[in-house]
Amino acid sequence: MGGFFGAANRKSCVFDLFYGTDYHSHLGTRRAGLTVYKDGTGFTRAIHNIESSYFRPKFDKDIKEMDGNMGIGCISDYEPQPVIVRSHHGTYAITTVGKINNIKELTDQIFSKGQTHFLELSGGDINPTELIASLINEKETLEEGIRYAQESIKGSISILLLTPKGIYGARDLYGRTPIVIGKKLDGEGYCICFESFSFLNLGYTLDYELKSGEIVFLTPEGYETVLPPKDQMKICTFLWIYYGFPASSYEGLNVESVRYECGKALAKRDMEKARVSPDVAAGVPDSGVAHAVGYSNESGIPYSRPFVKYTPTWPRSFMPTIQSRRNLIAKMKLIPIHALIEGKKLLLIDDSIVRGTQLRETTEFLYKSGAREVHIRPACPPLLFGCPYLNFSRSSSEMELITRRVIEKLEGTQNPSESILEKYTSPESEEYSTMLEEIRKELNFTSLHYHRLDDMLESINLDSCKLCTYCWNGKE
Repeated sequence: MGGFFGAANRKSCVFDLFYGTDYHSHLGTRRAGLTVYKDGTGFTRAIHNIESSYFRPKFDKDIKEMDGNMGIGCISDYEPQPVIVRSHHGTYAITTVGKINNIKELTDQIFSKGQTHFLELSGGDINPTELIASLINEKETLEEGIRYAQESIKGSISILLLTPKGIYGARDLYGRTPIVIGKKLDGEGYCICFESFSFLNLGYTLDYELKSGEIVFLTPEGYETVLPPKDQMKICTFLWIYYGFPASSYEGLNVESVRYECGKALAKRDMEKARVSPDVAAGVPDSGVAHAVGYSNESGIPYSRPFVKYTPTWPRSFMPTIQSRRNLIAKMKLIPIHALIEGKKLLLIDDSIVRGTQLRETTEFLYKSGAREVHIRPACPPLLFGCPYLNFSRSSSEMELITRRVIEKLEGTQNPSESILEKYTSPESEEYSTMLEEIRKELNFTSLHYHRLDDMLESINLDSCKLCTYCWNGKE
């Protein structure tokens, strides 16, 4: 998905920018970058590949040579950024978070207007952030250009744009991803970022959360709204279920607290129907842990850690770009604790099931370690649709989703109609039950019950019309 951090201070912002950006490392896996601005020196930028290393050691030497009171940084899941642009607006640096589905259409449109070229990425693609800059440059002011760029794309885009005078922050039109502003406790400046926890240890306190489509301009002295927000919000529900860091809050709702509520709701459904009687409840590290704690607290079933994640060298299973290597590392990093597994009936909560490969591997080594039963409770409904708005999934097509592979098997087609797919999204339908049983057998679970969509939305306790649920039911 990616994340970003910006700082505008009366003094040097480099320390805050370095650590604030680093606190977004859970959101991206491929590239990271920092850009600072100082009067008399101009813009200084550093970009590194972080596929095989951490952010901090990659940029440790760079920050010793950087100086400036304003800057932006990013952790990117795809393209190198921030991009430095020279245009009729002057020179600025820009970084983005989102997904553009109509890149070819937009590039052809720009070429037809006289744009000469774009720099290609190593895979031959156009850098999406450079494309956004080109759209911005078509308008007379940066504010107009930012709004024009957001309205031109199909997908979603949030932006930080650093000028010599300050930082523009623009939340995407439907608020699918967050942007928050922190205020320095000593009164020396402000920051603007994706994750609200990222500035807490840097001497800031939460001051403001941008609304959908709102554009602000931030300086060391303060900030102002330069273009008002839109009325509609469709924030990504997966932020609470999986992607968000436990200490973060979105729309005033803390991630860890929401995950407790999801676990409680899963337990209530099991208890109502007397489905299982496990010995312990456990969570797949890390995002499944809070869900499991909520389940344990509600059900009275003891919480346990039958396996632990070896994080010093394998912090994220999706770091490698090759899927087979990700699967291997996912298996290698989970270390079983045989004393807590052997002879036990385990109930295991994961944030979701995408392809099913990793959870099948986890289940197999639990059996091999002596588990009698392994009951699986995903903390969200079955994923049936690829996200068109954010790069949250590594699936290159919907047919990589285990649900769609099972539906193809059951229906005999890769292209089921909307009416057929709708039946598989309803937990009351025969089709839904059949799909779950097929998944259970394929992945060798003792039992499988997903979090229901209605229960999940109630767990989040935000007006459901403000939540995007497309990946589960095909509806915004």
